[in-house]
Amino acid sequence: MRPLILLLVGICSFAGLQAQPGYQLDFAVKGLKDTTVFLAYNYGESTYIRDTARVDSKGTFSFAGSKNLPQGVYMLVLKTTPIFEIVISADQRFAMETSSDDYIEHMKVSGDEDNQLFFENMRFNKERHNEALPYLKVIQDSTLQEDQKKEAREKFKVVNDKVLAYQSDIIQKHPGSLTARIFRISRTVDIPEAPKLPNGKTDSTFQFRYYKQHYWDNFDVADDALIRMPRAFYSDKLKDYFDRLVLPQADSVIKEIDKLAARAKKNQETYKYLVWMLVIKYQNPEIMGLDKVYVHLYDKYFASGEMDFWIDRRTKQNLKEHADKMRVSMMGMTGQNLVMQDQNLQPRSLYDIKKKYTILFFFSPDCGHCRAETPKFVSFYEKNKIKFDFEVYAIDVDTSMKKMRDFIKEMKMTWVTVNGPRSYVGQYTKYYDAYTTPTVYILDDKKKIIAKKPPIEKLGDFLEHYSQAQKSGGGTAKPGASGQRP
Repeated sequence: MRPLILLLVGICSFAGLQAQPGYQLDFAVKGLKDTTVFLAYNYGESTYIRDTARVDSKGTFSFAGSKNLPQGVYMLVLKTTPIFEIVISADQRFAMETSSDDYIEHMKVSGDEDNQLFFENMRFNKERHNEALPYLKVIQDSTLQEDQKKEAREKFKVVNDKVLAYQSDIIQKHPGSLTARIFRISRTVDIPEAPKLPNGKTDSTFQFRYYKQHYWDNFDVADDALIRMPRAFYSDKLKDYFDRLVLPQADSVIKEIDKLAARAKKNQETYKYLVWMLVIKYQNPEIMGLDKVYVHLYDKYFASGEMDFWIDRRTKQNLKEHADKMRVSMMGMTGQNLVMQDQNLQPRSLYDIKKKYTILFFFSPDCGHCRAETPKFVSFYEKNKIKFDFEVYAIDVDTSMKKMRDFIKEMKMTWVTVNGPRSYVGQYTKYYDAYTTPTVYILDDKKKIIAKKPPIEKLGDFLEHYSQAQKSGGGTAKPGASGQRP
């Protein structure tokens, strides 16, 4: 049962065309005087001030402008404290009168049905919350047995059904209102029972497929008002969808991104927001192989000029540099050869290693995390190098040969260790995305990259899964199984 408080949404607005451009918002608040009030809104997870007004001795003040405000839920703020929320929708010329001892209860709205619905909804929700509170206390009482909570659950459900019925009424009577849109996106998908397969068994994947197919039914990704909400509905929805419902493989993620971006493109604001949220999500992916997603985002939406309507040149260049770092060493590509000096000043080539697997290990003797992880890696190496038929090619990114020699001795590293700056083929960063330490890559016998940045404690799991998959002809190991980073 979803707690009632999650259903008490106090947001209302109509979407429509406004006859007169600009906004004129007049307020009279009893008990408020001689101060400054800000008109602000949340954009995703950030808060912005849109306008400022001075309150006179009678508690009256106004916000006005020649251009329409972007639609969404706004708040009036004293210093840094929000005092109450209002809706900015189609009608942007209205008046509000209330009292500071209870802004919601005393609110009177003139000239805007949206905000009338908004405050009616909050007053209704307050009543239902008070009605449900005794039952919630019983339900949440850990000293009671479940059978002792049965009656409270039934009565709570009655209250909850009143809230759902109220929301359904708003959705039916005001389908274009922001209230209805918020009510819709807060509702779960109603999943029917799974059908029977021809063999008589229940289709075990039906519910997941149905839920994914209908996930966006109640959420318009081209509605930018959903970005300006008290909660980060839009970004939360994206994260939930890609984290729970999309297979964590690059091609699957890219396919879903392009589908959603095409829908969001109807509105430049949502198009920009959706793409940028996904850039942030995949700029440093936690699952192996998803760096390809970031490269795709840059190539399709930034290098192509699609985002030029808002992106500045410096940011675009930063995105390019990050994408170029990633693209040189994505999974499935052949790793470039490295030739560097070892502790005896002799050149050692990566391609000279003739093992089933080669593990690249980028480290620094001065890196605290490296000092913690290297002993674990050495132990794994000594126990499993024959079992998995692998060798390590370790690259010290520090310039000091003395530090490297001391580190090799201290950590008892018997594998191939070379000094990165003493290279015969140029900087290693030209060929591998290894700007932080420690960084690990796994290459197969053809030097194809089969794992990128797996945690050291998962190396055994990965090699085991990969070897089994190769024997059974199943391709690569599942990245989610052993490629999750800490």
